[in-house]
Amino acid sequence: MDSATLAADAVAWRRHLHANPELSFQEHETSRFVRETLESFGGLELSQPTPTSVVARLRGGKPGRTVALRADLDALPIQEETGLEFASQRPGAMHACGHDGHTAALLAVARGLVERRDEVAGEIRFLFQHAEELPPGGAAELVAAGALAGVDAVFGAHLISNLEAGRVGVLDGPVSAAADVFSARIVGRGGHAAFPHLVVDPIPVAAQAISSLQQIVSRNTKPLDSAVVSVTRVHGGTADNVIPEAVELGGTVRTYRQEVREQIRAAMERILAGVTSAHGAGYELDYELGYDSVVNDPELAALVREAAGADRLVDTEPMMAGEDFSAYLRAAPGCFFLVGAGTEGAFPHHHPRFTIDDETALPVAIDTMTRAALAYLS
Repeated sequence: MDSATLAADAVAWRRHLHANPELSFQEHETSRFVRETLESFGGLELSQPTPTSVVARLRGGKPGRTVALRADLDALPIQEETGLEFASQRPGAMHACGHDGHTAALLAVARGLVERRDEVAGEIRFLFQHAEELPPGGAAELVAAGALAGVDAVFGAHLISNLEAGRVGVLDGPVSAAADVFSARIVGRGGHAAFPHLVVDPIPVAAQAISSLQQIVSRNTKPLDSAVVSVTRVHGGTADNVIPEAVELGGTVRTYRQEVREQIRAAMERILAGVTSAHGAGYELDYELGYDSVVNDPELAALVREAAGADRLVDTEPMMAGEDFSAYLRAAPGCFFLVGAGTEGAFPHHHPRFTIDDETALPVAIDTMTRAALAYLS
């Protein structure tokens, strides 16, 4: 099948998926569509390691290594506002991160490689993964289910709206950050707002704690170590004349290196303990580890750059966003690369008006992934 037909099919699949989004761990119709589409190609061994994921295996005509290619299936809990003809038909759900394009592109890659089976030396494993958007994530579940058993390398791509459509960005080393979340409760002693001397007011204590937490990056980490500590929610009090018993706050921590990740967590404990103790208050901290940082193997990154072609390559920077592709990298080396899908005046990912230039981006994603897989196996 020629590349133009493959690309046209991918665009049609992507728009069908966009109109029918499903949230993390709920991708029943999406995985059914993927499985039935794969079955129509023939020549693939299909399985569902989890209720809403699909794994397809293509065994080549010659012995060799095993490479895995990954796409994610899930949408986000967002009400779409694009006005597209193929906009979401499910209230409160939207493909606002390009996963519909990832799935469509990998379906096209699978279809093209089935027809080129004689060129495949080894095995190509196609991972259509559920629940990238919701920790603990689908990637870890697929690894636990054995989907990466025997895999020698793994590749994944992400469509990016702030990158010119058709361009490809490939990094050595870190691509995305470890994405942790935290919740803290500053505990005082509430009472009447007219008698502050008789209470332990948690609101000014929380304010000092927030100010100190925001200084962790500037004063507790090395200037060359990228990191983010953001307090993104604060809640305390119910009435104007009542000092509350406690204030709750939460946010996120983003890092690239495990050493820095651990250092920031320890600093948060130290700051909360010190600030609350100084004012006679207490605290509770719940720190949840999220996805690890995605770190590309330099040799595989070089292979993807060659597969993309020098005319498509563009310099990119690591992202502070999280990505559960990192779970695969605990099982095998890999490369996670970016494919530009930006439109004029493009909205950011996770925005209700997010969209992509699928007609330009998908052919590039399909071609790059196909070339990378065949190059690795050769």
